[in-house]
Amino acid sequence: MRGRLSVVGIGPGDETLLTPMARRTLEEATAVVGYRGYLEMVSPLLGGKNALPFELGQEVERAWRALDLASQGERVALLSSGDPGIYGMASPALEAWLALPAPQRPPLEVVPGVPALAACAALLGAPLGHDFAVVSLSDLLTPWEVIVRRLEAAAAADFVLVIYNPRSRGRPWQLGEARRIVLRHRSPDTPVGLVRRAYRQGQAALIATLGTLDEAAVDMETTIIVGSSRTLARDGVMLTPRGYRQEGKG
Repeated sequence: MRGRLSVVGIGPGDETLLTPMARRTLEEATAVVGYRGYLEMVSPLLGGKNALPFELGQEVERAWRALDLASQGERVALLSSGDPGIYGMASPALEAWLALPAPQRPPLEVVPGVPALAACAALLGAPLGHDFAVVSLSDLLTPWEVIVRRLEAAAAADFVLVIYNPRSRGRPWQLGEARRIVLRHRSPDTPVGLVRRAYRQGQAALIATLGTLDEAAVDMETTIIVGSSRTLARDGVMLTPRGYRQEGKG
C-alpha cells in the first residue's frame, strides 16, 4: 500500500464545523498525528487508528513523524486547528517534505478547514467585510521588530486588524505595545472584538473599544479583531461595510 500525508484542518473545534473533506480524510487515515488537544477534538473519529499525540511546541517533530509514517505506507492525517495553511501545520509539513529527495517524498495534500479568524468573525457579526490584515504577536519565530513594522503598516493603511496569539504569561507586555501602535492611527472609540475559544466549551465573545480594552482578560486562546475607521459596533454586533457604494464598485 502506498502511503500519503494529508495535512488536515479540523476547524475551530466544533465537530459540526469539520468539513466533509476533512471528515472523509480522517475516516480513511490509518494513523493520525497531532497536538494532544487536537486529537481530543476529533476523538470520535479515531477509533481503531494509530493516534500519536504531541505537545505544543513540537510542530517540526510532528511533521517529520507524519512524513516518516507516510513513507512506510501509512495513510497519515496530520492535524491542524483552523486552516492548516494559516499559522498551521501545512508550512512545517511542506518544509520537511521539500527537504526530502524527490524520490523519497510520499504524496502530500493540504485539506482546508474553517480558520479561527472566520469563526471569530462570525460570532462578532461581520467585522471582516472589507480589507483586513492578520498579525501574530508571537515572537517565537518572528522577531518583535518585524512584528512592530507590520503592525505599523497595517494600522496606517486602515486595515481591519486580526491579532493572533495576543498575550501569554511569558510575554504579557506585547499586546499593550501593539495597542499603543494602533492608537497612533485609530480613535480610542474604534470597535474591538474579543473572542475566546470560538465554538468550543467556554466560548466567550464581547465587543469593546480600543480605549477600553482590558488587556488582562486576554490570553493565547483569544483572537482580537480591531476595526478600521469605518467599522461600526451596534446592537451587539461589529460591522465593516463593504463600501461598494462609496467606492463606485458593484
